[in-house]
Amino acid sequence: MTERNTLGVHGPTISQDVVIINEHGLHARPVMQFVDLANRFSSDIQVAKGEQVVDGKSPMEVMLLEAHRGTRLRLLAQGVDAEEAVAALAELVGKGFTES
Repeated sequence: MTERNTLGVHGPTISQDVVIINEHGLHARPVMQFVDLANRFSSDIQVAKGEQVVDGKSPMEVMLLEAHRGTRLRLLAQGVDAEEAVAALAELVGKGFTES
């Protein structure tokens, strides 16, 4: 489900829930794929696991999520390219980081 909030200070905030499907979860290689893709966008990107929210452009912070297979995460982006960022990141996660 994608949500849109156009009241954001820096542009619209877009969010989408995703589930980690690759067998080994968010280990180093998928984290770097995620962060590399996130850094292609100018929007602020965060990843939430329950109440824990981290910077989606920081490999160390994304690793702290300890997201195993089956973990539900929420992708959040705020900025001019937020919609494209969330769509691209959700697609990467949905493809299992090409590991599945």
